[in-house]
Amino acid sequence: MKYTILMGSPNRRGNTAALLRPFLEENQEMGIEQEVVWLYERDIRPCLGCKACQNAAGCLGCVQRDDFQAIFDSVQTSDVLVLATPIYSWFCTAPMKAAMDRLIYAGCKYYGREKQPSAYWMKQVASIVSCGYPPEKGADLWEEGLRRWCRHGEMDYLGMFCRRDTGTEEFLDSKTEFDIRDFAHALYIMVGHSL
Repeated sequence: MKYTILMGSPNRRGNTAALLRPFLEENQEMGIEQEVVWLYERDIRPCLGCKACQNAAGCLGCVQRDDFQAIFDSVQTSDVLVLATPIYSWFCTAPMKAAMDRLIYAGCKYYGREKQPSAYWMKQVASIVSCGYPPEKGADLWEEGLRRWCRHGEMDYLGMFCRRDTGTEEFLDSKTEFDIRDFAHALYIMVGHSL
């Protein structure tokens, strides 16, 4: 089993990174192969909307020459895609949005001369996020957007782990660490049953 984790935080010591560490440790103990891609450290240009990828069967087909090909390849060879991001202005960070736009069009060639099936059919997707508001007000739009993104790409949405930073208490306390490790186990069980 392989996970590709797209990390949308600009901060390797930030809240989202703090959540990701025990998640990765737990996955490693369960024998899951993992690749973490720090999006802020890659050159990922926004989608141009040119639709060149739509007529390129069986490959990325993007006209841009940046670091996106490696990300696309990693996602193609994984069973689970985990999108980890802080929430800025009620949605993911800019590099995450750029990656998602390019992934959905390169993998779902629905708009070319010949419609092709989704390259992500039944791929599993989950999310780990941190935000400054209660999750139901801070991450609800992100989760709804992610659900629709998955539906469009024929992917199976497994759920979200969200932790609020109130600024008044320790962010990664023992309960939060237990909960994110529990989330890792729950994903493992859900994915195992679907493979």
